[in-house]
Amino acid sequence: MPVIKPISDLRNYTQVLKEVDSASRVYLTRNGQGAYAIMSMEELDELDRIKAASMIVSDLRKAKARADREGWISDDEMQKIMES
Repeated sequence: MPVIKPISDLRNYTQVLKEVDSASRVYLTRNGQGAYAIMSMEELDELDRIKAASMIVSDLRKAKARADREGWISDDEMQKIMES
């Protein structure tokens, strides 16, 4: 269950940070609207890994589409390119 608090609760930030763990973010609101999220470093690292993996998959899809459109090269041709 998410923890939602007004940003004014940061006056006692130690208490707010105690509610953050790898399974729970703390969402901060400003004027009743979501403004910020506080999460553990463990969760941030996992989100960074997921984002990087997603970007790699996206790049691979683009490369495959381009190769399908423009043609593939053989292993021998690739070897020559890599040796240059």
